[in-house]
Amino acid sequence: MAPTFSTPIKLMSFSILLFLIINIVNAQQSTLVYYLQDIGRGYNQTVVPVIGINGRVWSYNTFGTIFVVDDPVMLDPSSLSTQVGKAQGVITVTSIDGTNVNIVLSIVFNNVQYSGSTLQIQGSSHQRDNLRELSVIGGTGRFRFARGYAVFETVSYDAPTSHSIIRLTITLAIP
Repeated sequence: MAPTFSTPIKLMSFSILLFLIINIVNAQQSTLVYYLQDIGRGYNQTVVPVIGINGRVWSYNTFGTIFVVDDPVMLDPSSLSTQVGKAQGVITVTSIDGTNVNIVLSIVFNNVQYSGSTLQIQGSSHQRDNLRELSVIGGTGRFRFARGYAVFETVSYDAPTSHSIIRLTITLAIP
């Protein structure tokens, strides 16, 4: 009769499941709300197209256009509000009709409470929706092992300067 390995495998599987349940139960959930100052034109531009398809205009609606982002992250919607960090990353127009973008963004904190910590946000965003939800896929420092979601909501938009104020609501579970 051949030896059976089902008992050790079941015990190991149960141990892993128990570990995951304990970590999920012990995770703390919190919500953070910040405002991005997103400026697409002028001297203080924080979103810049860096590459696109030859022969096409590089814009938010043109497939293949890639932007780099360095938006101030503020406590309130006012541009005079306290800055707590920067939203730095890449936005790529990924749908042929220009409706979807793929966002890879790091929130890099420089305030006293979270200095040196980061949150990593990533996902596909339907850019014409007022509310856009993306995944929080990790973090560093105070946000190590963070998971959750981030909702981007355009609060205001000024067409001549291409200045958007975007409310960023981040809901996190941190073990």
